[in-house]
Amino acid sequence: MAYVESFRDLEVYKLSRDLSLSIFEMTKQFPNEEKFSLTDQIRRSSRSVGAQIAEAWAKRRYQKHFISKLTDADGEQQETQHWIEVAYDCGYLDTNESNDLINEYKILGKMIGTMINKASEFCR
Repeated sequence: MAYVESFRDLEVYKLSRDLSLSIFEMTKQFPNEEKFSLTDQIRRSSRSVGAQIAEAWAKRRYQKHFISKLTDADGEQQETQHWIEVAYDCGYLDTNESNDLINEYKILGKMIGTMINKASEFCR
């Protein structure tokens, strides 16, 4: 693992930020009646992924805490996948938009899983 000075240098964090921005832009097209429900839920979960990764980085002195926060990040990315599927079911996303986002979140989940499996390399 190349040395990184900050969570901001982690590719997994950068991807989480990019995806949360994609979610934000996508949800601008959702109907107003979804503002306080689906729009709010999917934006919160997508933004939480990066926040959990940042917090994990801060807690890497303690491997169990590091893994716990990464597990929370993984849960948030899976929740975001759920909300993407709900948006698709409601007709707010087409098949390609939905599949593309789900696939990107699957990649993000694999990256988080790799960090969990290699936690000792981050927590030295």
